[in-house]
Amino acid sequence: MADPELVKALDYILNRCDEGAIEAVSAAVLRRKRDLAMFGGMGRLPDPKRMAKELASQINVNATIDGLAGTVRNMAARIVRQEAPELDDGQVEELVRAWVPGAGGRRPSAGSAVPAGLLLAMVGQFVAYSQGAMDPAEERELRSEMGAWPDRYWRSFPRAVQAVVSGYLKGEMDEREFNVRIGAALSLGKR
Repeated sequence: MADPELVKALDYILNRCDEGAIEAVSAAVLRRKRDLAMFGGMGRLPDPKRMAKELASQINVNATIDGLAGTVRNMAARIVRQEAPELDDGQVEELVRAWVPGAGGRRPSAGSAVPAGLLLAMVGQFVAYSQGAMDPAEERELRSEMGAWPDRYWRSFPRAVQAVVSGYLKGEMDEREFNVRIGAALSLGKR
């Protein structure tokens, strides 16, 4: 038997959508396809959209790199504790060190202190906003929570990510090439 939510959504799309609603549905489908392509085979992941909002609301543009790294470490520990409450403090610390470069108190030698999955979610929101494809309600929510969130996101992106995003928004590459290059830019930040 078909999923009742799917049947309801398809009925709405096929029978009641106007042109504006079709554009919103199309943008949502593209975003979901991109998320599945990037995260699909990774199993259960924390919600990157929620993580991006949490981190962006805590980012102080004038903070030091060490302060930002501390914020990321604390957020990662909190997420691990929420997702796996059965772990003891030592196990949580071990996971945080594995997840966040420099989480053992060492400063990462290069790249971003923001986890790749979180950066990817932030890039997705930034690109959708820049292309006018972001749901207005989501944009209002981000703005009410973080103020000038596009500026905060941009400043938190590593230079390699900024270059790829900028090239994509200027039309220098298609979406497929953009996804490949973003993946490469994010993997550079892990080294």
